[in-house]
Amino acid sequence: MNMQQIYAQSAYENVKQYEDADKKVRKAYGSMAHKLPVLVRQAGLIQAIAYVATRGKDVQKQLLDHLAKTLGFEGRDALYHQARTASLQEYMLLTRQTLWALEWYKRFAQSILGVEPGEEDE
Repeated sequence: MNMQQIYAQSAYENVKQYEDADKKVRKAYGSMAHKLPVLVRQAGLIQAIAYVATRGKDVQKQLLDHLAKTLGFEGRDALYHQARTASLQEYMLLTRQTLWALEWYKRFAQSILGVEPGEEDE
C-alpha cells in the first residue's frame, strides 16, 4: 500500500467511528476536519495543532489524535513534539503529509458524516 492508501484507510476507520454519533458531535468533528487544513496553511502546523489542542472541543481534539495516529505517532502530543523539534526539511515534509492525510478526513467528513465545507459547529 502506498501512503495515500494508508492515510485513506486510517481516516476512513477513524471518521466511521462517528457515523452514528449525535449530530452535534458529527458536526464538530467534521467541521474541524474541514477547517484544520486551512489553519495549517495559514498559521503553520505547530500553531494549528496548538490552537485545536487548547481551544477545541474534546471531539475536535480527538481528530488531532486520529490524525497523529494516521501519520504514525502515538497521539497529538507526539505529533506536536515532532513538529516543534523537526529540522526545516522534516517540518516541511510533516506539514505536507499532514495536509495529505487531512484531505482524506475532509472527504470522509463529507461522505460519511454529511458535514459540508463551511458548516459551522455550534
